[in-house]
Amino acid sequence: MDQSQETAVGRNLTLEIARITERAAIAAAGWRGKGDEMEADQAAVIAMHNALNDIEIEGQVVIGEGRGAPLLALGEGVGKGHGPQIDVAVDPLEGVTGCAKNLADSLSVMAFSERGGLLRVPDAYMEKIAIGPGYPHGIVDLDKSPAENITALAEAKGVAVSDIVACLLDRPRHAGLIAQLRELGVAVKLLPDGDIAAVIHAANSDDTGIDIYLGSGGAPEGVLAAAAIRCMGGQMQGRLILDTADKKAAARELGIGDAKLCAEDMVRGNVLFAATGVTDGSLLRGVKLLPRRVVTSSVVMRSWSHTIRWITAEHRRES
Repeated sequence: MDQSQETAVGRNLTLEIARITERAAIAAAGWRGKGDEMEADQAAVIAMHNALNDIEIEGQVVIGEGRGAPLLALGEGVGKGHGPQIDVAVDPLEGVTGCAKNLADSLSVMAFSERGGLLRVPDAYMEKIAIGPGYPHGIVDLDKSPAENITALAEAKGVAVSDIVACLLDRPRHAGLIAQLRELGVAVKLLPDGDIAAVIHAANSDDTGIDIYLGSGGAPEGVLAAAAIRCMGGQMQGRLILDTADKKAAARELGIGDAKLCAEDMVRGNVLFAATGVTDGSLLRGVKLLPRRVVTSSVVMRSWSHTIRWITAEHRRES
C-alpha cells in the first residue's frame, strides 16, 4: 500500500471510530428493556452525531438515517470540516427492537471509507448471502438454490449438510427458505433483529459456529455488512429487491439497479469498520452500566491490513 492510500482512513482514525460507536452504544444502553424503540434510537443517533462532529475529518454521510432526517441525514457533512475526506456509513442502533426488548446482538455500527468508497443505496430490502474466508471464490451464489449453496459449502468444509448452521432473520418472509433449509437437515439460527451482526457471525464461523447467512434485510445494512466482510475476509453477495415503482426510481437516481453485487462492489478502497455491543450477544458483550464506571465491548476492523481488534474500555461514569 502506498502512503497516500492510508492517509484517508489511517491509523489515527482507528480509535476515533471506536470512541464514536462506544458513545452511541452507551446512550442506547440506558433504554434497554424499556420497550421504547424510538427513544433508544434517538439517544444513539444524537450521541453518534455529536461524537462524529468532535473529530477532524471532512465527512459525508452516505449510509444514514434517510433523506431529511434531523441528524445523520444522507448527504450531511460531519466532522470538524477539515482533515481527510471520508464517506461515513452509520447505524447508530442496529437491532432497535432487540434493544427495546433487551434481546441479543443489538449494536452501534459505523464504517469509514475513502471518498466514493461506499455504495449509495435506496431505502429498500436486499437479498444477501455471506460466508467466511478460506473458501474458493464463487462457492456460494445468489443465483444458486439454497440446496446448491448448502451442499457446496458442506463439501468445501468436509462435513455433512446436517452439520451446517445457517443464520437468518426471524421474519415471516423467510418462512419458505427456513422450511427448505430444515428439509435439507440444516440447523437454523433465527435472529430477532440485526442482520449486520448476522453477516459478521457467518464470517467469524470459528467463534460463532455459524457457517452461512441467508435471506433479506435492509440495503443500507447490507453495505455496512459488506464493509465488515471487506475487513474480515469472506464472501458476500447482495441484490436489491426493487418491488415498487418508487424503489426502482430511487435506484435509477443512484445509478444502480437490481444487479448482483459482491462486497467489493459495495465497498471500494480502504475501509474502517467498528461495532460496539449495546446488549449481550455472541459477537460482543453489551454495555455494562456500573455505579462509578461504564464498560464497553467493541470490535474495530481495517481492510488494508485485515486487522481485527477487540477492545474492552472502561469509562468514568461522570463522562
